[in-house]
Amino acid sequence: MTSMSFNIDKMISPFIKALPPSGLAKFLEITANNPNIVPLSVGEPDFDIPAKVRAACIDSLNAGKSNYTSTLGMLELREAIATDTYKNYGVQYDPKTEIMVTVGVSEALNVVIRTIMVPDGEIIIPEPCYVANKACIILAGGKPVPVETKLENGFIPTVTDLEKAVTDKTRAILLGYPNNPTGAIMSKEQIKAIGDWAVKHDIMIISDELYAHLTYGGKKHTMFTAFPEFKDRTVVLNGFSKAYAMTGLRLGYFTAPAAFVQAANLLHQNVVLCANITAQYGAIAALKYCENDMLAMVAEYEKRRQIMIDGFKKIGLPLYEPEGAFYIFPSIKKFGMTSEEFATKLLNEEKVAIVPGSAFGACGEGYLRVSYAYSIEELKEALGRLERFINHLPKTVSYTHLTLPTNSLV
Repeated sequence: MTSMSFNIDKMISPFIKALPPSGLAKFLEITANNPNIVPLSVGEPDFDIPAKVRAACIDSLNAGKSNYTSTLGMLELREAIATDTYKNYGVQYDPKTEIMVTVGVSEALNVVIRTIMVPDGEIIIPEPCYVANKACIILAGGKPVPVETKLENGFIPTVTDLEKAVTDKTRAILLGYPNNPTGAIMSKEQIKAIGDWAVKHDIMIISDELYAHLTYGGKKHTMFTAFPEFKDRTVVLNGFSKAYAMTGLRLGYFTAPAAFVQAANLLHQNVVLCANITAQYGAIAALKYCENDMLAMVAEYEKRRQIMIDGFKKIGLPLYEPEGAFYIFPSIKKFGMTSEEFATKLLNEEKVAIVPGSAFGACGEGYLRVSYAYSIEELKEALGRLERFINHLPKTVSYTHLTLPTNSLV
């Protein structure tokens, strides 16, 4: 009797096969279980969850709160989100109709893109950007259209470059500022220019503002919807992972016009139903009682940021001074190696883990993403190892091919 094996490969979706391997995941896997490595690779706060968040989660479980919530999320949480948004950014949303709570910002991004996508639809994504942006568009059956941002422009897309990318198939532009991986933030003038461009072409704006609370040097984040003329076409993504050290609780949200929330909820309720109730109780506590915890984390990040800026200045790597998030994005183009070659060699020789800039898009080639969400001791140790590593590399290429912006450092 002849046995026949089933070819499972032919059943794999072409959308899945079209996804490139994650350069970020590769380096995270390498460092996961190696205590000898100094990791500057993970974008995750190293702080404990705020005590009142932890207590709220525990109290809710002790009270037997393990039921489903409204598909949009608990109204008390949505009211707290609306209050926090107005307090910090001066933008009003109706908690009953214009806010949806999701399973992390990852689900929010996925739901929003799938809600607007049509066959052959295009979404413009300025790069370098968060690694999942392109994947979410491909999985929704759309086409990501990368637009290169440059160090000399502070890693902000220009309207001139966006004009070259827009077509009659463009559905939206997907932005993420404060930015992962560059640490760049957008000024009010830049937001206004890109918003006016989106209005001109009658497309949506998807603005990932997860790092909104993490800004430095006296800079403050401006929401895209702080401009009333953009509010009816803009979806803002946010969450609790970065500002409140709640990464593993997987809780995010988005704000949008009521008609969009209603449409997106049809997808959300059929795939996820609702976000975790325990995490929702924790998020209510975070917004109501943990502002000081968040501000203390931001102050510590600012200290670490300055240590990293000074360290890279001493080493001699060109970079754009980060103004948000907790990443620094130095150029290593002068060494004539690819980002992955440099990162792999550094990992093998000095046991320091950083992420190649190419993991965040083709224009990230020649850069490194370095996270400073680590202790000062770890940062100083990593900088020392990096300096030693660089001192043993051949000095064959000069800086002359790099045009640096006014707030860059060499």
